[in-house]
Amino acid sequence: MDKHQLYIKRCIELALNGLGSVSPNPMVGAVIVCDEKIIGEGYHKQFGKAHAEVNAINSILENYADAEELLKRSTIYVSLEPCSHHGKTPPCADLIIKHKIPKVVIGCKDPYEKVSGRGIELLKNASIEVLTGVLENECLALNKRFITLQTQHRPYIILKWAQTANGYFAPTDHSQFWITGKRAKQLVHKWRSEEDAVLIGSRTALTDNPQLTVRDFAGRNPVRVVIDRLLKLPKDLNIFNNEAKTIVYNESKLGVEGNVYYNTLEFNEYLPQFMMYQLYLQDIQSVIIEGGANVLNQFINYGLWDEARVFTGEKTLENGTPAPAVSGKVISSEMIDQDELTIIANKNNPYIAL
Repeated sequence: MDKHQLYIKRCIELALNGLGSVSPNPMVGAVIVCDEKIIGEGYHKQFGKAHAEVNAINSILENYADAEELLKRSTIYVSLEPCSHHGKTPPCADLIIKHKIPKVVIGCKDPYEKVSGRGIELLKNASIEVLTGVLENECLALNKRFITLQTQHRPYIILKWAQTANGYFAPTDHSQFWITGKRAKQLVHKWRSEEDAVLIGSRTALTDNPQLTVRDFAGRNPVRVVIDRLLKLPKDLNIFNNEAKTIVYNESKLGVEGNVYYNTLEFNEYLPQFMMYQLYLQDIQSVIIEGGANVLNQFINYGLWDEARVFTGEKTLENGTPAPAVSGKVISSEMIDQDELTIIANKNNPYIAL
C-alpha cells in the first residue's frame, strides 16, 4: 500500500464517524499532509454543517501560526470529490483554491449530478494537481447508501431477519417467538441508529408490537414505516407513539396527525417500488426491512434489495413460516454469542460486492 492509499484509508476511517448523522449527504473524510506529516484532519460530522475539507483546513488554521504557508505546500486527501456547488455550505473546491493548496488526491468521483466531475474540473482550472481513483472501490463502498440514492432513485435497502436452526421465520400461528439472544438485539439497535428508516408490515406491527426505536445503543431513531393498507392497526401500538416519526402507507388516507404521516399508494404488484420511490423523494437514504416474511419476500422476488443481514439462532420449531431465502455474495459470517450472523450482498449492486 503506497502513501496515497494510506492517507485515503485514513480518510475512510474518519468519514465513518459520520455514519447515521450526515444523511442525505455522503460520508466524507479529509487529511492534509505537509512534508510527509499529517497536519490536519476532518470529517463531515452532521448534515447541514461544515464538510470534511472545511474541518480539516480549520484544524490547521486553529493550530498553526504559519497555517497559510503550510497549506500552500500541502496535499489534501479526500475520500470523495470536493463539492463545487452551493448547498447548505459553500463549495469545498473553492475553499481549496482560496488557500492555494497545490495538490488534491481523491478517492472517487461524486455521482451527484450537481457535482460529478465539476469539482475536479474547477480544481484543475485553478492549476491544482489532481489525482483521482485512489482506493476507489473502498470509497464507493463507503458511500453505498448515498450512491444508491443518487443513481437508482431509491434508498439503499437492507433486509434483516432471524431464522431458527431448522429454517423457520415464525410459528404458524404468528405468535411472538424470540429466536436470537441479547447481543443480537443490541446489534439491531445499533443498525437502526445508522440507517434512515425501518419498515415493517401490519402483521409484524400487530404480533410483535415493536417500537422500532434505538434503545440499547446511543444514536438517533430512524423513521418508522409501516404498511397498513386498510388502516386497521390500533392507534395504541408502539409505532404510533411520539418517540419517532412514523409513515403509514395505505390506500385511502393522506395527511399528518402529530408525528404520524399517512401516504396513499396503489396496492398492486409494484408496491415495493412505489414505496421506495416515495422514500427517495423524502431524501431517505437507507431503509431496513424488518418483516414480516411476506414483506421481505416481496422485495426479494423483485430483486429490490442491496444487503441481507440474517441471524440464525439455536432454537428450532416443529413447523412454522419458512424463512426467506436470498441468493448473493456472502460478505461475512460470524457468531454473535450463540447466534450466527451472515451478511449477503446483492451482486447487482456493484458498490458493496467487494
